[in-house]
Amino acid sequence: MPTPTSDHPIVSLRDLGVTLTGAAGAVEILRGIDLDLSAGETVSVVGPSGAGKTTLLMVIGGLERPTGGRVTVAGHDLGALDEDGLARFRGRHVGIVFQAFHLIPTMTAIENVAAPRELAGETDAFERATTELTEVGLGHRLGHYPGELSGGEQQRVAIARALVNRPGLLLADEPTGNLDAATGGQVMGHLLARSRASGATLILITHDARLAARCGRTVHVADGRIDASGGGDGPPGGSEGGSGGDGHDTVCSDDDAA
Repeated sequence: MPTPTSDHPIVSLRDLGVTLTGAAGAVEILRGIDLDLSAGETVSVVGPSGAGKTTLLMVIGGLERPTGGRVTVAGHDLGALDEDGLARFRGRHVGIVFQAFHLIPTMTAIENVAAPRELAGETDAFERATTELTEVGLGHRLGHYPGELSGGEQQRVAIARALVNRPGLLLADEPTGNLDAATGGQVMGHLLARSRASGATLILITHDARLAARCGRTVHVADGRIDASGGGDGPPGGSEGGSGGDGHDTVCSDDDAA
């Protein structure tokens, strides 16, 4: 696997565009996006509904193809990969946490977490799954089914599953959107702590300014573009001595991890 450096970021987007064509005509979802993310960064993506945030995340994860521009992730030009190549790329390099958990209801917590590792042909799937679940405080829930777990516990299982293959990139799309504020804060603490411990780059989509402010950097998206002005939809930046650079960086904290 290519090793991202300051000269070769883990995510590099150049003139990225996504246009959807339907009965009403062409609609630009993303346009002219240029963005570099370094290995180990924690980045929140904020902006109004319909701004293109989820599409941006899906393009970075190789789940949606752009209609223009270049996408390079972990040293791979995603535009040069076919569907099988993209699937292998995601299995090796990307972990995804969704708002709706997406756990398999007929599988226990440990089976859900082990599944991606088993699909990768690794023999230590259940050992690694046990480790990841223990790290998010669910070592006592290995044999429980999703229906026997609270919402916060289910999302922690999803975090463990996303990290079981030790990806370099962790994508989280509104991971606390279905949780109350207190539980969401705890889940966010686990997400930050585990991404930091594994060295993964975290990209978080959220409408919660408090959660966005816990990341080291905030990217504002509006009308399909990166809004250099900060837009006003995200958290205030720079006031606590963040990572610097664009005036909108904020401090990342995992103090709420349970």
